[in-house]
Amino acid sequence: MPKIIVASTNPAKISAVEDAFKHTFPDSQFSIEGISVDSGVRDQPMCADETLQGARNRVSNARQAAPDADYYVGLEAGIDGLFTFAWMVIESGNNRGEARSASLPLPPLALEKLHQGEELGDVMDEMFNQTNIKQKGGAIAMLTNHLLSRSSVYQQALILALIPFIHPTLFAK
Repeated sequence: MPKIIVASTNPAKISAVEDAFKHTFPDSQFSIEGISVDSGVRDQPMCADETLQGARNRVSNARQAAPDADYYVGLEAGIDGLFTFAWMVIESGNNRGEARSASLPLPPLALEKLHQGEELGDVMDEMFNQTNIKQKGGAIAMLTNHLLSRSSVYQQALILALIPFIHPTLFAK
C-alpha cells in the first residue's frame, strides 16, 4: 500500500490530502501519516513566493524525516495582497506537482492585524470568537458561513497538483 506523508499534523490538511488521493485514485488504497516539520518561512507567509517556498521546504523536510514514503505533500497557507490562499506541493520520486488554491478576500481589520505580525488563525479566532479555527474549517469556513471549508478548498488544489501523477507521460522530463 503506497504511503503518503503529509508535512503537517493539522487535521484539516490531512483530511484534504486523504480526500484528494481517494478521488483521484479511487481504485487505490493509501496509508497516510501527518508529521510535523518546519516550513523554513514565517508562521504567516506574507507573499506568494514565500508561501510556495514554505510548501516546498515542508516536502523537503518531510523527505528527510521519513525517507520511506511514496508521496510527500506540503501545504502552506499565506497572504497575497488582500487575499489568503495556499500552495500545494506533491512529490513522488523525481516527479513534482504544484498548484495554488482559490484566493479568499480578507476583511481590512484582519489584513491590518496580519501586517502587525499576527497569524491568520489567531485573527479569525478573535474575529469570530472561536478556538483553533485553523485546524477546523479555517478562515474560509468562517467567511463563507460554512459553505466552504479549508479542507474542501485545499482538496481541489491538491487534485490539480496531482495532474502530473495522473498523466505522467505528459509530464515526463
